[in-house]
Amino acid sequence: MPYVIGADLPDQPAGHRFRALLERPEILRIPGAHLGLAALLAKKQGFEALYLSGAAMSATMGLPDLGMITIEDVCFFIRQVSRATGLPLLVDGDTGYGEALNVMHMVRSFEDAGAGAVHLEDQLLPKKCGHLNDKKLASADEMSAKVAAARKARRHLYVIARTDAVASEGMDAAVDRAKRYLDAGADAIFPEALTTAEMFREFAARMPGVKLLANMTEFGRTPFFTAEEFQAMGYSMVIWPVSHLRVAAKAWEGLYAQIAAEGGTQGAVERMQTRAELYATIGYHDYEELDASLVRTVIPQGMPQKV
Repeated sequence: MPYVIGADLPDQPAGHRFRALLERPEILRIPGAHLGLAALLAKKQGFEALYLSGAAMSATMGLPDLGMITIEDVCFFIRQVSRATGLPLLVDGDTGYGEALNVMHMVRSFEDAGAGAVHLEDQLLPKKCGHLNDKKLASADEMSAKVAAARKARRHLYVIARTDAVASEGMDAAVDRAKRYLDAGADAIFPEALTTAEMFREFAARMPGVKLLANMTEFGRTPFFTAEEFQAMGYSMVIWPVSHLRVAAKAWEGLYAQIAAEGGTQGAVERMQTRAELYATIGYHDYEELDASLVRTVIPQGMPQKV
């Protein structure tokens, strides 16, 4: 219960903890988990950092990933995940929500909400998922100014610069942009939508000593690679940005179809997390015991039978 009682709050800022995870030799695995409950389930499996995807946050709000959500929208998600888990979070900062001053406001807002890292991309609005076509790029100068603004504003936030240039400008241009973003103050680089192992290896070989982020999203342009394969190709971090939302949304769809067809949930119980499992995940009784005036709840077991 780090948020409520503070007894197990980390001593260091989230950005410092994120950076420390990257100093270890093994690749940092960062699954998407933009909701408090998902984040707790990911933490239970031993993950030490989590990712908040702009696409996942937008979709949760019923919106497309076109840069429509605001800094405050994102901070709502950051706060709930940070409070629930205490883990350092890598947050999708899209294009920075404007120009240099907007980027600085974003950085401070994300830090205050509990983020440990952010990535900025060199697209123009309306931005698109990195694995879609016809992305419009900002100039390298414009993006470098945003990176410099993020670096100037940050107190501890780890700044990752994403380039979408490979698809439209080629590998040479993407590498050149990445080097300029590093010169502007980026801590790491995120080359988006690479399509082959050879491309991943080439980009890494041309960025020696640089921390690199790989994106393993489904239904995109990148084939399936494991974390170990990305590490062998020279990458320090890998995200699975929207996987959790895809699985959950498919389950929701199936449940609603079953209720519509059968008139109830009786055929879906075996696919559900039980009340006891849910309460264990969110620490229900731990919170309850903070208030001595509350009587410990008795959890119903199984389903009552019709008489």
